[in-house]
Amino acid sequence: MIAKPDIGKFTKIEIVKLTIKKNKMNLKNKVVIITGASSGIGKATAMKLAKEGASIVLCARSEDELNTLKDSIVKNGGKAMVVKTDVTKPSDFKKAISQTLDAYGSIDVLVNNAGLMPLSYVEKLKTDEWEKMVDVNIKGVFNGVAAVLPTMRKNKGGHIINISSSAAHNYFPGGAVYCATKIAVKMFSEGLRKELAPKYGIKVTSIEPGAVDTSLFESITDEDIKEKLKEMQKMTKLEAEDIADAIFYALNQPDRVNINDVYLMPTEQG
Repeated sequence: MIAKPDIGKFTKIEIVKLTIKKNKMNLKNKVVIITGASSGIGKATAMKLAKEGASIVLCARSEDELNTLKDSIVKNGGKAMVVKTDVTKPSDFKKAISQTLDAYGSIDVLVNNAGLMPLSYVEKLKTDEWEKMVDVNIKGVFNGVAAVLPTMRKNKGGHIINISSSAAHNYFPGGAVYCATKIAVKMFSEGLRKELAPKYGIKVTSIEPGAVDTSLFESITDEDIKEKLKEMQKMTKLEAEDIADAIFYALNQPDRVNINDVYLMPTEQG
């Protein structure tokens, strides 16, 4: 039995801090699966949550990069494992869940981060790129949720974080298909929350950032779009660590609080 602190020994400010600490989710030894973990937002989130004591399951197609990240986390006293995962393949997710349960015994958080952004004007009919975005940005999220849900339902709790975008709110040049995928993620998240939170205690959050300084822009093949975005590229963007902090904020709440969405923009972005 843990002894309660003698509040007579603390100032009012210290008592408030103790109360906040008691009520917030403790990430120590929580099991967190992160897709697209090899770089950018996924990598920053893995490092942030590992530092907070979570056990991280690193998922992406780039196994070498994942192993390098794992070594860095372990070297700094954290816990991590690698599962090579293509989010478009349900079988890969099933493998990730199986290995996670074997290693850690549970699943507390899923961060659906993997995504593509090959922007192009619709009239260019880059339909192969459209299909890839739908497969990764939408179906990849569906696959992740389908994979973790049985465990979270059994546990009567958990937290699903879906990385949407400010593109779910506003169209921008060449973003018709990309924006459509991100508003799908946002609405899917809201539907999940309404179905799962009251019944099973499973929280759901949509993270919706503006321009982030990651490699996402490198997937653009439309030269007209590249020219259009030159000015934006000069802008001071959000850092991947800013999004990791937003994810931590959503996770680090009392059981009674569900952060539905976090919509954050670079100060310079109109």
